[in-house]
Amino acid sequence: MTIKQLQKDAMRVLKETSRTFYIPITFLDKELKLTVAAAYLAMRAIDEIEDHEDVSNEIKNTTLLRVAAILKAPTFDNTAYIEALAPVSDKMPEVTTRLADWLEVCPQDARTIVMSATSEMAEGMAKWALANWQVHTKEDLDDYTYYVAGLVGVMLSDLWEWSAGTKTDRELAIGYGRGLQAVNILRNEQEDLDERGVSFVPDDWTRAELFAYAEENLEKADLYMKDLDKRSIKLFCKLPLALAHKTLQAMRDGREKMSRAEVEATVEEVQQD
Repeated sequence: MTIKQLQKDAMRVLKETSRTFYIPITFLDKELKLTVAAAYLAMRAIDEIEDHEDVSNEIKNTTLLRVAAILKAPTFDNTAYIEALAPVSDKMPEVTTRLADWLEVCPQDARTIVMSATSEMAEGMAKWALANWQVHTKEDLDDYTYYVAGLVGVMLSDLWEWSAGTKTDRELAIGYGRGLQAVNILRNEQEDLDERGVSFVPDDWTRAELFAYAEENLEKADLYMKDLDKRSIKLFCKLPLALAHKTLQAMRDGREKMSRAEVEATVEEVQQD
């Protein structure tokens, strides 16, 4: 398969996997668009391992640790990856089985950034799978949200610097990711408890404290935006943040989420900025 075919495939799988991120990724310039698409797909690949309901936590832990080690190497060994994936491969979607293709789409000099961040995320996911995602303290919540979302903020910041020379604050980047994840935790709190027996809420917290945690981190995300000086990157970051703020408000108003019309209006609003 040619690189152009791989690039086309990457954008197709991205759109099928997450329309939420597909739209802002299309705001980026071509090289950065493909890089961030590849990065998202690489992280989604390991997320599918962590999330699969028919794979035991012990196998998730072992598989993710093996994948993390493979991603630490200077070049990606797809044969070793397929072997690592063997215990779960029949259950995995295309986004996971084709990790090598997504890394191939990523420009060579950005690939190290993506592989390193994905490796660190896999290690964190492995740890939390073994702990059955039981969050008991704020420190636990900070640790979990760092690995599954704050790390994305750090990686993207590294990519902004690589691509456009844009420097950003690492702690604000982590806050950006944590804020988005906290909104997801609020939105899915009952479903996580009912379907997975998992709570990401510290033991002594009320829902009000979880709202405050989300708001505190979204404030950091608002500050993070001020460091962005390239319009396409700013647009990319602005849309998920706007959706997070509005979803939080919808939940405060007693609704589960934003309406489709509200989402579409927000996309238009951000694009016209």
